[in-house]
Amino acid sequence: MANKLLIANRGEIACRIIASCQKLGIKTVAVYSEADAQAMHVQMADEALPVGAAPARESYLKPDAILDAARRSGAQLIHPGYGFLSENASFAQAVMDAGLIWVGPSPASIIDMGDKERAREIARQAGVPILPGSARFALGETADLLGAAQQVTYPLLVKAAAGGGGIGMRRVDESAQLLAIVEATQSMAGKAFGDSSIYLEHYVAAARHIEIQVFGFGDGSGVHLYDRDCSIQRRFQKIIEEAPAPDVPDHIRAELYRAALALVAQQQYRGAGTVEFIYDTEREQAYFLEMNTRIQVEHPTTEMVTGVDLVSWQIRLALGELAPVDQSTITLNGHAIECRLYAERPEKNFLPSPGLISTLTWPPSQDGLRIDTGVRAGDRVTPYYDPMIAKLVAHGADRQHAIHRLNQALAALTIEGLSTNAEFLQQVFAEPDFAAGAVTTGFVDEFIARRAERLRKAG
Repeated sequence: MANKLLIANRGEIACRIIASCQKLGIKTVAVYSEADAQAMHVQMADEALPVGAAPARESYLKPDAILDAARRSGAQLIHPGYGFLSENASFAQAVMDAGLIWVGPSPASIIDMGDKERAREIARQAGVPILPGSARFALGETADLLGAAQQVTYPLLVKAAAGGGGIGMRRVDESAQLLAIVEATQSMAGKAFGDSSIYLEHYVAAARHIEIQVFGFGDGSGVHLYDRDCSIQRRFQKIIEEAPAPDVPDHIRAELYRAALALVAQQQYRGAGTVEFIYDTEREQAYFLEMNTRIQVEHPTTEMVTGVDLVSWQIRLALGELAPVDQSTITLNGHAIECRLYAERPEKNFLPSPGLISTLTWPPSQDGLRIDTGVRAGDRVTPYYDPMIAKLVAHGADRQHAIHRLNQALAALTIEGLSTNAEFLQQVFAEPDFAAGAVTTGFVDEFIARRAERLRKAG
């Protein structure tokens, strides 16, 4: 009987997975780099094994080291969390080839959805609307770029074909910028993903980022767990998410559910996934963006409004203990909103701010407030990994109550020793447009510009 799970990850998501394993009575094995030897996830797990040096490419991104740790510990399951190797089809296949249980979708689904150009074509064939886009351009292929850009139309995004999480994405407003941005993105994509290819996609200015949480049972059947709005972003990376998305027409919401489940059926998708869309608020039209074949950072908002433990579902499905669920059994309760607390300097274009957390006092524990973290006072946020400190998630009877509860939590938070975005998050919540739910993906840039203008006039 499989009763030991290795977590191929670190930080808050590793701690989050351990929590679900403890409820299921499954022992956990943590892996750690030299920088994480005393980390919270290492202390929480039943066992912990080193996998390499501090840089991720020398530890958390080394499949052989992870598999060796599983062999040495006797773990029968591997959960990848998000990031790192979570959407690496070769790693998923290697796990299965080693006779272990992969807690995630099939390698085929990871390949299909991980290649953004291929995913767009699959979505189109499944009847899901897609934005105008180009074919793939490999490193050094630039001869047809200008013509492709004209067909896609400006403004456009240069996107890493193997990218995700906002990494490898740059906006281009005119042809004079195109070549330099493409070359820079190709170079970055090669280093980050091992694949330098990019493609072009039309940029929707008045856009909202809406995603559908899905869960597939591997036989073509699946359910949606409603929707989330992730429009508050900086550098194309989310910082505030909420469920359900506010102020979306019912017919649009229904179409997003239909489209997301069409992809689940087409892929015979297995496990948790997220289908992301761009919603053009001016035209009231939604377009497929990508499908993430893993648990999302923002999954707690969905868990709080549905009561479903998505990580437990992932593990139980991998063990063959979760039967298909009927859509009618999944109900929506209230509203949830999450903010990501980062060690960063918003006034310096959100530059990471690593350092020692000298003081850390969380808000008092209460119903309707959840804090997912992987750090404690005395821990150090290093420059080697994403500088997220925690996710604060609040639930309320409605959106207003959820925002109020999250604001109270941020006000009660004490963290010293490094710079964070806590004050910036509170300023966002105080903005009338945010309170009204009338935000687009350009909100943060516009908010910063307005604040700079106010300061200029005051000075």
